[in-house]
Amino acid sequence: MKQTPLTDRTALIRNRQRAQRTPALFLHEIAADEVKDRLSLVNKTFTAPAVVTGFPQFWQTQLPEALIVPDDEVLTLEPGAHDLVIHALCLHWANDPVGQLIQARRALRPDGLMLTALFGGGTLSELRSALAQAEAEVSGGLSPRVLPMAEIRDLGALMQRAGLSLPVADSLPLSTSYANPLALMRDLRAMGESNAMTARHRGLTRRQVLNRACDIYSRAFGTGDGRIPTTFEMIFLTGWAPDASQPQPLRPGSANARLADALGAVENPLKD
Repeated sequence: MKQTPLTDRTALIRNRQRAQRTPALFLHEIAADEVKDRLSLVNKTFTAPAVVTGFPQFWQTQLPEALIVPDDEVLTLEPGAHDLVIHALCLHWANDPVGQLIQARRALRPDGLMLTALFGGGTLSELRSALAQAEAEVSGGLSPRVLPMAEIRDLGALMQRAGLSLPVADSLPLSTSYANPLALMRDLRAMGESNAMTARHRGLTRRQVLNRACDIYSRAFGTGDGRIPTTFEMIFLTGWAPDASQPQPLRPGSANARLADALGAVENPLKD
């Protein structure tokens, strides 16, 4: 039985196109700065970079020398053509995130770098909670309204499943504030990050649900100055296309020195 995809790609593209009118891409700006900082720490010059993104104009200005490709289900990347692939703040919408990483890894040359930025599970936790409670109270049920996002502990394993070596995952928690929950929702629309899940409720959100969610959000999370905080968790994944020049783990049992000797400790054998 064919599984229903999490993301409605048609709705996602429509949301992104709408966002282009008055874009709010400050999170992409943060992601681009973080990517550049991480690349500056790598002792390597990249000559054939590629960027996978849902916002090609923005990332082309950030990395003008890179090939920019859309985050379609099938990536338009040539095998072995790049020494750097950046997946830029869109993997959280992928119906097959492992497949996206595998395609990106295949596009890398040996010892090429894969660098991914995506939103993690802590993102929009306050809005998620307020909407769920409001809908349960008003409607007596729940519908998908905020995209489920992966936790950092699970993402390192995705890199290994994709065949990438030396995987590293780290998190950048970001806290912003808005005048009210409606201002946050308008900004999400301007980011192209509004609801594009296949199972979403297709009609307009009932006014009672929306008003109750705003009330819950402000009461539960509001600050003394009358504003509301919003959490975005940005996760960065790095991994390398396998190459013989990379550090390799030792074969079990091949060590020629004991840990106790290195630590200068007395080894006490356990009794049977």
